[in-house]
Amino acid sequence: MRKPGVFILIGFVSSILWAQTTPGVHPVTGRQYAGTMGVAGAPWLVREERAAEEHPDQALDELKIAKGSTVADVGAGVGYMSWRLAARVGPNGKVYANDIQPGMLELLQKNMEERHITNVMPILGEPDDPKLPPGQMDLVLLVDVYHEFHQPRKMLRHIRESLKADGRMVLLEYRAEDPTVPIQPLHKMTVEQVKSEIEPEGFRLDKVIETLPRQHIIIFKRKPS
Repeated sequence: MRKPGVFILIGFVSSILWAQTTPGVHPVTGRQYAGTMGVAGAPWLVREERAAEEHPDQALDELKIAKGSTVADVGAGVGYMSWRLAARVGPNGKVYANDIQPGMLELLQKNMEERHITNVMPILGEPDDPKLPPGQMDLVLLVDVYHEFHQPRKMLRHIRESLKADGRMVLLEYRAEDPTVPIQPLHKMTVEQVKSEIEPEGFRLDKVIETLPRQHIIIFKRKPS
């Protein structure tokens, strides 16, 4: 049973942690862009309840990531998904952990050192470019981050350029279709919103997986050039 006041608490926390807001709406759907989580929000990313709320390992199981893969964690924050990806790809694989905030990447690097992980490469990106090497990614993962992009069309074009011909881009987004998911509406998306915004940028929707408690797993592949 959900604890009393959880909706109020999450709304209050969100108003503080996502304070960096740039006004703007998506030109296709009219969706308002959410604020970008600041470094003050780092503890939220590793909160004890996150595993039970989001099932991150189950999400990665669904993706069937091969050993030796080259993957990117865009909007990696402190590396919560990056260290899980590092274990999946193994020592012969590589994880590019992208964020636009140096403070987040400093915390990420510390987390990798504490876990003795050596196959994660921090990448300082820009709001319109994740700075990933072109044509090398087997998988680009965006966990609860796409809705925060303030220049999503430019970001998507760069992500597409980073993918191998058979590479995948995967979004995890809180389900806006479900009013019981206790996240502010700005930080939730419908599958239709995601599809409408991303397919015009050179992607095709491949699969939607609905096995997680609160999030969509939405998988895209590159359209041929």
